[in-house]
Amino acid sequence: RRVGERSCVVITARYHLGELETAVEAAAVELAAADAVTRLWGRDHTLFQEDPADCANRLGWLDSPTESSDVWDGLVAFAAEIAGESDDVVLMGMGGSSLFPEVLTRTFGSAEGFPNLHVIDSTDPDAVRRVLDATDPARTFHVASSKSGTTLETRSHLDLFWERSGDPDRFAVITDPGSALGELARARGFRHVFENNPDIGGRYAALSLFGMVPAALIDADGDAILEAALDMADALEPLGDGDDADGNIGLRLGAAFGAAARAGRDQLTIVLTPALESFGLWLEQLVAESTGKHGDGIIPIVGEPIPDVCATPDRRLLVTIGDVEGIAELRASGAPLIELSLEELHDVGAQVLLWEVAVALAGKVLGINPFDQPDVEAAKAAARELLDADAPPAPPVTPLADALAAIGPGDLLAVCAFVDPGSDVADDLEEFRSSTARRLGVASTLGFGPRFLHSTGQLHKGGPASIVVVQVCSDPADGHDLEIPGQTFTFGAFKAAQAAGDLAALHASGHRAFRVSLEEISRG
Repeated sequence: RRVGERSCVVITARYHLGELETAVEAAAVELAAADAVTRLWGRDHTLFQEDPADCANRLGWLDSPTESSDVWDGLVAFAAEIAGESDDVVLMGMGGSSLFPEVLTRTFGSAEGFPNLHVIDSTDPDAVRRVLDATDPARTFHVASSKSGTTLETRSHLDLFWERSGDPDRFAVITDPGSALGELARARGFRHVFENNPDIGGRYAALSLFGMVPAALIDADGDAILEAALDMADALEPLGDGDDADGNIGLRLGAAFGAAARAGRDQLTIVLTPALESFGLWLEQLVAESTGKHGDGIIPIVGEPIPDVCATPDRRLLVTIGDVEGIAELRASGAPLIELSLEELHDVGAQVLLWEVAVALAGKVLGINPFDQPDVEAAKAAARELLDADAPPAPPVTPLADALAAIGPGDLLAVCAFVDPGSDVADDLEEFRSSTARRLGVASTLGFGPRFLHSTGQLHKGGPASIVVVQVCSDPADGHDLEIPGQTFTFGAFKAAQAAGDLAALHASGHRAFRVSLEEISRG
C-alpha cells in the first residue's frame, strides 16, 4: 500500500512511504511486540536501558499537559498583574528554556494590552544590546529560565539586566526545585519563583512551566493549547489490550523515523505551513538532541527551499505539517513522505506531544536513550577553559574552498554561525547555505550560536559522520562589545570562546569541522 491514512482526535497522518513501507511496518511491529507504548506511559525506563540514569527521571513530560492545565488559571492571574505594569517581557534562557517561548511569540504574538516578549539566547553583543535598547527597565518584566539554574549564558544575561534594573519586583525565574537560580531569586526577593517538575529534560519541557509561563505572559490561549495536547494524549495512550502497531499515531510515526534512519534515510526534512514556521526551531532540538549520539542519529532539516529538497531526495524522509506550498513537488520527489494535518494553530499543543512520543519511540528503534545528551558538556568545558586562559588562541581559519572540498555525496553541510541572528549577515548565511548546498548536491542546515549548542550541537558531535560543519564567527565592531557584570570577560569574548570551544569539541569527536572567514563567505 503506497498511501495509508490513520486519524486521531486532532491530527491526521498521511503516509507515502514507497520503498520504506516494509521497513516501517517491521519497526512498528517491533515496537508493538516490546509493548513500547504501554511501557513509555508506564514510565518504564527499561524500555530504553537497564540503567535508570538520565532516563527514569526524564519521563515527567508525559504529565505536563495535565499539570499545566491544573495551574493555568493561576498563571493567567499572574500574567494579568504583569500586563498592568509592563510593556515588555525579557525572557532569558537557552535551548529548552527558550525555543518554545520563541515559537509562541512568533506564532501568536502578544494579545492587545499584553507586553511584547523578547527571547534572548545569544551572547553576540549586538543581539544583547538590541534587547537593551528596545526595553525600558521601568516598564520591563524579566524572566530567567533555566532547569539547572547554572547555565552561564542565562546567568550572564540576568546579571546584566539586574544591574540595569535592580527592582526585584520586576524579576521572576523558572527553574527546578533547589536550583542555584531559585536560591538567588529568593535571596534577592524576586517577585516569583516558578518551580517546574524536575523529572523533565529541557527539550521535552515545552508544555511545562518553561513554555506555559511565557504563554500566559503574552496571553496566548493556553487552555486551547493544553486541551489539544490532552486530546492527543488520549490518542497516544495504550488501549489496555497490548500495543497496536497500526492504530497509534505516535508509535507509527516513531517507527517511521527510526526505520528511515536505519535504512540510510537519516535526513528528516520538515516542511511547515508558514503560520507555524518557527516550530522548526523546537523540532530541531527535540530530534537532534534526542537521537544524535554514539555515532548514530536523525538529522532534522528545516528551512530549506523546496527545489533544494527535491534535488537531493536520496537520504531524506520528508514530513510536512499543515498546508505547505510545493506539496505536489514533494510528493513527486521520490522521497518517502508523511503529511501531518494542522487544523488550528493552537493544535501546536497536540503536535508537541505527538513529536515527543514519536521521537522517544524512534530512540527505542535506534537502540539509544532519547533523554540524555552525552556530548553537550564537551563544548561548554572547552569554552570555559578558553575563558579562563590569559590569552586564548584563536582557531586557524581554513580557506572556504578547502572546507567545501571535504564535503562529498551523501554528506550534510551544517553552517554554524556565531553572529547576530537578527543582522543582515544572517540573511547572507541563509543564501550561502542554500546556494552552496545546491552546487554541491547535498542537504544543509543553518544554526546560530550559542543557541545551537543547546540544540543541534549534540548531534554535530555525537551523530553521524556525514555531518560536515562549516563555522563562522563575527567580531564585535570597535566600541560595540558589552561588559558582563561580575565577570572578567565580555559578551564578545564569551561568544568567541564558545565558538572556539565548539570547534575544539567537534575535532575531538572526530568530525569534519572548519572555521572559515565570514568575509570570504560574504564576498562569495
